[in-house]
Formats: sequence, structure tokens, C-alpha cells
Amino acid sequence: MEIFKYLEKYDYEQVVFCQDKTSGLKAIIAIHDTTLGPALGGTRMWTYESEEAAIEDALRLAKGMTYKNAAAGLNLGGGKTVIIGDPRKDKNEEMFRAFGRYIQGLNGRYITAEDVGTTVADMDLIHEETNYVTGISPAFGSSGNPSPVTAYGVYRGMKAAAKAAFGTDSLEGKVIAVQGVGNVAYNLCRHLHEEGAQLIVTDINKESVQRAVDEFGAKAVEPNEIYSVDCDIYAPCALGATINDQTIPQLKAKVIAGAANNQLKDTTHGDLIHEMGIVYAPDYVINAGGVINVADELYGYNKERALKKVEGIYNNIEKVIEISKRDGIPTYVAADRMAEERIERMRNSRSQFLQNPRHILNQR
Repeated sequence: MEIFKYLEKYDYEQVVFCQDKTSGLKAIIAIHDTTLGPALGGTRMWTYESEEAAIEDALRLAKGMTYKNAAAGLNLGGGKTVIIGDPRKDKNEEMFRAFGRYIQGLNGRYITAEDVGTTVADMDLIHEETNYVTGISPAFGSSGNPSPVTAYGVYRGMKAAAKAAFGTDSLEGKVIAVQGVGNVAYNLCRHLHEEGAQLIVTDINKESVQRAVDEFGAKAVEPNEIYSVDCDIYAPCALGATINDQTIPQLKAKVIAGAANNQLKDTTHGDLIHEMGIVYAPDYVINAGGVINVADELYGYNKERALKKVEGIYNNIEKVIEISKRDGIPTYVAADRMAEERIERMRNSRSQFLQNPRHILNQR
């Protein structure tokens, strides 16, 4: 892998390799862009097939955070960390404290949080060595479990998408097919049920499905049946890439809006659903509630303030749809354009500021 060629192609700023022999730490911090502010992105721990695979994952995820944070209106750039190892057996206190010291050494250019394979307890260990970490225990003034907040953001974004498709943002009486009923989707179902939506749910975990049936009056279907059910809205909230060649011909929904990451298997599928007239709420815009919530910790966490910001996902989805209509492009492209335009405006503003002779004189 020609790392510098890759960094130049996608305009990355920095990659940091971290190792600690005593604890077994092998970590890669990727910082994509800090135009809008310090890079914020979680720490993922995974058993990668190779070091190259770990580097590629860190880079891909870091760029995704740049777009996610920019689209969410946060004054934060994008970064990500991957730790190579099995999260079930390779963790130890020394590892995360050593990693915390590496983060501290970046002096605020990168702020981390939990991700796949890491927990609040792991973040607490990192916090022993640095303040540049979010998602720590509530005892330290943190926000705690982000799932309810993420769900609330998805709910708000779904209403905005529904308005574009049906002329009203009311979800009362709408049939919504929810794929996956984990922590985020359970809380999403609660909001939908309270508004009077009719739920169809599926999950490989039968207990999660039964809970939705018992508490929300949901109809349960087998995992492979969720795509073809008669519904108004399809909400993918489990694995990624569920919008693909096999599933698209089965879809009857007019809206796709859910919490899952990387919902499109590839960009051609975003083009196809656009041509079909399906309103798609891009995943990294609609599921940004979690990152908006933890970002509020940087100001001293205030739940009411954080939820107010999360409500803004409704407006962000509206903006994406407006750009889609304005430029005649699919919403997944419009989301990227919205993020890129915001970053470019900031770059231009800084450039003009630095070129102002009065600014130069004032620095002397």
C-alpha cells in the first residue's frame, strides 16, 4: 500500500502509528480533515486480517467522520482509530492508558470516543491519561449511553423524509418496517409507536423481536421477509449494505430512513433508488445523533442543549433533499455536497482572512 499516494489522493492530513510492547497496543490514528475543528471519531478494536486492512479501515472511517461531522453542523473535523486485537481477550488497562498518552501527545488535534469493540469502561481508562475523550462514564460529567439520542435523531430525520415523500411529516398510521431491534432501533420503535405508526420488525435475536411485539404491538417477520413487506417506510437499523441488487426489486417503501451505517452496498444502488422515486435519508446524516450528543460534552454536557441540536437532523435531511432537487442528484450525493460546501466555505474564509494585510499587521 502506497500510503502517501493514498493520503494525497483523498487529502488526509495525518496518520499516527502507536505501539506499546508491554501492553500489546497496536493502534492507528487517522486524521482526515481539521478544517472545521479538531478531528472527532471513535476507537474501534477489531481482529483485522492484516495491518494493511487495519490502515484502510482507519482511513475510510476517518473520512466518513469528516463528512458526518460537517453535515451535522459540528465545528469538528474527522478522525478515527483502530486498535488491532481481539476485544474479547486482548484488552488490558495498560493498553488503553498507553493509548491515552498517545492521544494526549496530539494536543487536541484528535478526540476519541467508543466504537465497535470498545466500551465506556475503556474510555474511562483513556481518560486517566487525557481529557481528549468523550463517551466516558456519567460520573465524569459524560452523556452516558448514546443509543436513545441516536434513535431520537433518526426519528426526527425520518419525519423530514416522510414530509418529502407524503406531503406531511406525521407518521401516524404509517407502516414502518424496522430491520434490527437493537438498542437504537428499540428506542426508535418507541418514538414511532407513541406517534401511532404501525410497526413491522425483524431481528436475528428473537427476544428483541418479542419485546417489540409485546410493548409496541409490532408484527414480526423473518429476516429475509422484511424487504418485501407492504410498508411506507423501510428503516434499516442493523447491518450495512442491505440496499443492494437483491433487495431493491423487493422494496415497496417510498422512504428509506434508518440508523444503520453504510446502507448502500455501493453508489449505483443510491442512483437506482433515486430513479425509482424513493426518498433516501443518507445514513451518516440521519444517524448523527450519537456524535452530536458526545460532541456536546466538549462544552460541559447539557442534555437539553444536546437534544436541541439533535432535533436539527430534521433540518439537515430537508437541506439534503433540497440540494438533491436543486442539482438533480441522488440524496447520497447531495449529502456529500452539503458537507463539502461547508468545509470549502470555511477554507475560503480562512484563506481570505490570512490574505488580509491588516490581519498580518495586527499579528506583528
